[in-house]
Amino acid sequence: MLILGIDEAGRGSVIGPLVVGGVVIEEKDQEKLKKLGVKDSKLLSPRQRASLYPKVKEIAKDFVTIKISAEDIDKLREIKNLNKIEAEKMAEIIKFMKADKAYVDAPQVSTEKFKLYLLKLAQNHTEIIAENKADVKYPVVSAASILAKVERDQEIERIKKETGFDCGVGYSHDAKAIAFVKKFLNHPKFSKYIRHSWVTVSDLKSGKAQKTLKEID
Repeated sequence: MLILGIDEAGRGSVIGPLVVGGVVIEEKDQEKLKKLGVKDSKLLSPRQRASLYPKVKEIAKDFVTIKISAEDIDKLREIKNLNKIEAEKMAEIIKFMKADKAYVDAPQVSTEKFKLYLLKLAQNHTEIIAENKADVKYPVVSAASILAKVERDQEIERIKKETGFDCGVGYSHDAKAIAFVKKFLNHPKFSKYIRHSWVTVSDLKSGKAQKTLKEID
């Protein structure tokens, strides 16, 4: 039986893309992932993730990542919330991969509602299990989280090189990220890397002090 794991990286970031990763393996190969030391990417160091990244690909029957730029997120959020954006990309992966079963790290508390939305969008034979913290529970989802996180980090490094400015990890709790937003908020070329629909950015535009991330949904 082929199983699919899906997870994202960069959902809450104020800078850079949201990356959704999918990994397909034979169900029996979950043991191989466990032996590798695959975990939720947030529980691994950057070095550990980089080491596991090619090893996960070797075990996988197939894999894919979808990158949604900050610009596209802003445009999409004019008509739908972040959960729906994420669900649509996850459904694309489910439809494309055609696994027997898909394990999905659900971004919302109502996992059953999220699952039903995925089923409606995917419209194929794949059985869907959507759970909170699936990236901790299921090795195949942990593998997907590693792919998404490594490629998201690669995008952040590319932004740093292109702009010549260190944006840190890209989240609003990071002083470097906030400095980046302030510097490039109205830049003709580099403002595209900033998620202008975030309240963090709105508050900076209006001069309010905002240290924690909130979103406009």
